Amino acid sequence: MHNNSSGTAIVIPLYNEQTVIADVLQELHEKYPEYLLIVVDDNSTDESAKKACMSNVYLLHHTVNLGQGAALQTGLEYAKELECKYVVTFDADGQHDPDDIALFVQTLQNDEADIVLGSRFLGKTQNMPLRKKYLLQASRLFTWMTTGMWLTDSHNGLRAINIEKFPQFEITQNRMAHASEIISIIKTLKMRYIEKPCNIRYTQYSIEKGQSMFNSINIVIDYFVGNMMK
Repeated sequence: MHNNSSGTAIVIPLYNEQTVIADVLQELHEKYPEYLLIVVDDNSTDESAKKACMSNVYLLHHTVNLGQGAALQTGLEYAKELECKYVVTFDADGQHDPDDIALFVQTLQNDEADIVLGSRFLGKTQNMPLRKKYLLQASRLFTWMTTGMWLTDSHNGLRAINIEKFPQFEITQNRMAHASEIISIIKTLKMRYIEKPCNIRYTQYSIEKGQSMFNSINIVIDYFVGNMMK
C-alpha cells in the first residue's frame, strides 16, 4: 500500500482539526507521494480521525488525550518500526507549507546536520499576530537560559530528524513543553543542528486555535516540573 523508497516519514500529531486535516494530508500526499504519512490522533472529540482516514495514511489512535508531545513520540516510534531513516514533524492545522519539507530532508540526506529546525523568522510569515511574535521572542530567551542554545525560532513544529542515526531520540514531555525538551535532547545527544527557513501561514482559524499567554506560562511550568520528575 505504501512506497517508502525514500525512507522518510511525515509525522502529524492530530487533535480536533476536522476543518483542515483532510486538505493538509491531501497536499502532503500530492507533493510527496513517496513519503509515509503517519497521523497520530490524540483522542480527538470531533471528526478529525474520520477525516484523516485515507488509504495513503497510517492512522494511529490514543485512547486518551495525552498531548502533542506524546503524539509525536508515538509517531516517532512507529516510524522506527517501519525502519524509516528520517522523520519530518508537521502540524495538522494548515500553518506549515509542505514545499519547505524538501529542503529539510535534502539537508539530512547531504549529511549537513542530524536535525533540521524550521524558523519562521528566517522564512516568511503571513499575518502573524503581534502577541505571537512577542511570545516567540520570549521563548527564544527561555531556550537560551535553559539550554545555552540561541535559536531564531525555538518553538516551531516543522523539523526533520535523522532517527536512523539517533534512535535514542525520545520525547518524554507529553504536552506542549516537548518543544523545549527537543532542544535539550539536541544538546544532550550532541546532535548537529541547523535552522532552515520555513513559511508559516497564519489564518483566522489557526490564530484562534493558537497558544494564549496563560498556556505559554503553563508550558514553562510543565517543562520544569517534567525535568524535576526525571
